[in-house]
Amino acid sequence: MDAKNPLGIETILKYEFIDKNLLKEALRHSSFVNERGETGLRDNERLEFLGDAVLNLIVGHILMRRYPELKEGDLSRNRANLVNETQLAKMARSFDLGSYIQLGKGEIQTHGREKNSILADTLEALMASIYLDGGFDAAYRIIETNFHPLIEHLHTTANNHDYKSQLQERVQVDHGSMPDYSIVREDGPDHDKTFWVALKVLDIETEGRGKSKKAAEQDAARKAIEMLKKTS
Repeated sequence: MDAKNPLGIETILKYEFIDKNLLKEALRHSSFVNERGETGLRDNERLEFLGDAVLNLIVGHILMRRYPELKEGDLSRNRANLVNETQLAKMARSFDLGSYIQLGKGEIQTHGREKNSILADTLEALMASIYLDGGFDAAYRIIETNFHPLIEHLHTTANNHDYKSQLQERVQVDHGSMPDYSIVREDGPDHDKTFWVALKVLDIETEGRGKSKKAAEQDAARKAIEMLKKTS
């Protein structure tokens, strides 16, 4: 199956290229170039190299502006959780990037349009092409728009709701104690289980419930923090 007209990407991303050749190059996989054998026809690997740096710079910039309280280690960890092959491929699928990539016949036959590596690399190349075509501000706008939901979800999940870490820091620093978690019950079929976890720390005992062991532990830790606040 032939790739879709690359100009469709402009509509999806709401960005019109000044240099359409940059867009075409970003969508041109090495397998396509190798099979064509045309002199001067570039694949997207150079753009992919630049795009990796562009994504890391801009996502890092966004994280620093959005969360000024985060330390360097937390910023690095959050950025790594956002700018990786799995997340980039997922984002590429969200706007059907695979159908626009020019692939060689061999890659098409082995479902190259669905491979995480090809999707992630092409997304990097695409971000680089926007950066080269429209500058930092254009790339920033596109990346911020597409990464915003992921950044909000990541920070909420990893930081605001990490009650286990909050509890451990609190009791370890103040009392030199460690929380003890144990599964007391699980119910339901394998694909839809519910877990109950008992927590003991200091003179506090709570029980948490969740659709996974981790979620149940977080629920128990949350209840323990609430009880500690009442007694402090």
